[in-house]
Amino acid sequence: MGDALARAMWERYEPVHAIVYFAPESRQAAADLGLRGFWMSYFALRAAPLGPVAAPVVTASFHVFHPDRVARALPDAWQYTTPADALAARLAAMDAAMRRLYGADAVASAAMAEAADLAWEAALAADTADRVLGAANQALDRPDRPHLRLWQALTTLREHRGDGHVAVLVAHGLGPVEAMALKAAAGESDATLLRESRKWDLTAWQEAENALRQRGLLAGDGSLTDAGAALHAEVEARTDAAAALPWRTLGAASAARLADLLEPLARTVLGAGLVPSGNPVGLTGGLWESSQPSSG
Repeated sequence: MGDALARAMWERYEPVHAIVYFAPESRQAAADLGLRGFWMSYFALRAAPLGPVAAPVVTASFHVFHPDRVARALPDAWQYTTPADALAARLAAMDAAMRRLYGADAVASAAMAEAADLAWEAALAADTADRVLGAANQALDRPDRPHLRLWQALTTLREHRGDGHVAVLVAHGLGPVEAMALKAAAGESDATLLRESRKWDLTAWQEAENALRQRGLLAGDGSLTDAGAALHAEVEARTDAAAALPWRTLGAASAARLADLLEPLARTVLGAGLVPSGNPVGLTGGLWESSQPSSG
């Protein structure tokens, strides 16, 4: 148990968490707050658990974004709203989006309540020392409505895993652009989408690729060498290991039950096309592939 289970759970909770980035309800909620454009909304809603922090704090916590991308959104966002109002808005957006995606019956079902309680138990067990985003989300109040409790618990678990992933990248000497270049070379995400969405120019990307080549991780054609593939696998394995405690604490049987409850929710999100192909998160596993519409 443990590491493999952490990977399997991530594949199931990441799509549910990702509703907040791609649902039109989130964009509308942010616009209603006065936030301007996708990126100001993204950074304000995701960073809101941290409080009204400055751009360098968010840049460090999110790891892969160019400082200029963050600085265009923060702290300006806090002139239009407050972190407390942003948190309320994102929960309201998730309420509307989950009701639309899953239907009123599913949202009010016993299965949703069971999933919420299991996920909340796992989130409370997350070890948050040196995990800023995980800790900030874990400290938020417990939502009364089960579907919102589920979403917030999964968000805590997602940010907990992300904090651990950043620590692994740093330990392996992989800076933001090098980490993304390695991910793209492994086929997890589209390189152009990663570079442009995180606002790095082509020169910075090429410098990162050259640095990976000098380490023997990237071949001349941009593919991973054997050493690069091994390092990528090591990073993913250590990320899984760092994310395993909540699931060990929850126990194998309860974690398996939660996985069963989450799978149809994840498939609904993926089947709706809400999460774009080539997404920066790197959802490329069997759950993702089997949920995509046939091209035939």
